[in-house]
Amino acid sequence: MATLTLPEIYQLSYDALARCGAADVQAAPGAKSVEDAEADGIRNVGLNYLPIYLGHLLHDKLRGDAVPELIKQEGAVMQVNARNGFSHTAFAHFLPEFSDLTRQQGIAIMSIHNGYSAGVVGWFNDLLAKEGFLNFGFANAPSSVHPAGGKKKFFGTNPLGFGAPRGDGPPIIVDLATSMTAKVNVKQAAKEGRPIPLGWAQDADGNPTTDAAEGLAGSLSPLGGAKGYGLGLMVELMAAGLTGGNWAFEAPQFGNNEGTYPDVGQTFIAIDPAKTGGEAYAERVEHMLGALLAQDGVRLPGGRRAEFRAEAEANGIDVPDALIERINSFSL
Repeated sequence: MATLTLPEIYQLSYDALARCGAADVQAAPGAKSVEDAEADGIRNVGLNYLPIYLGHLLHDKLRGDAVPELIKQEGAVMQVNARNGFSHTAFAHFLPEFSDLTRQQGIAIMSIHNGYSAGVVGWFNDLLAKEGFLNFGFANAPSSVHPAGGKKKFFGTNPLGFGAPRGDGPPIIVDLATSMTAKVNVKQAAKEGRPIPLGWAQDADGNPTTDAAEGLAGSLSPLGGAKGYGLGLMVELMAAGLTGGNWAFEAPQFGNNEGTYPDVGQTFIAIDPAKTGGEAYAERVEHMLGALLAQDGVRLPGGRRAEFRAEAEANGIDVPDALIERINSFSL
């Protein structure tokens, strides 16, 4: 077991991405997203997920030389082409323009076309919240979740994110899969031979199962039944519908090297509270949060991430030697 600092995690990720053909424009945001996932305690999409990115670079499911471009800006809407590179790159590249547009218009939309896995949607929400905006993020993904009443996978885990700035403290981040759990959690349980809670998934015949491998062979369940099904459908329309990306049932799976570019979509909406009549927004939010947190046992969404990050910055993160060796084994 090795203890790595956050800069060392970034460098490990950057070097591996570069070895597998990613130019700096792709490797830098990709490595930063991995570092941030580790720092925030969302480790299943941190270094554990990096081999997926590396395999996709080597098998042309992720373009390492893609330079994002602005397709069109009309009114308060920006259309950005990720060109099948990291969506993180496309978003970060045009974040200054998106922020300026939001301040000018009061509300703005960025749609990312020809996108790739969003990883942690809260990563995007956090950046927008730090710009001072309330914001929403929608990202579709390849099929893994059955609709309510159905037996076969159709939608992706289709994460939905919300971010809000505060006057004092880190942003409020609400980041949730519209499935009962993220697919990476079920894959990790299957890898370790652990059972999963009843209700997370069903087998290929549509029966509820606690066997992670059977759940992967079947389908994940929507969050809260019909409510999660509705949210997953909403995200599908907001992410793929607005961008012309692959619908979930058409997209190549993220978890293997088969097929070509996933070509999924992401849509982000940013709102400037200074333009909506939200006078003294920061002060009023802190007043409300103070009343909320006066209840024993209550924590803010995203609060645990801040705690993980403080610990990681102070003491580093333990990373299995086998994982480091696996990451270092990838190259062109």
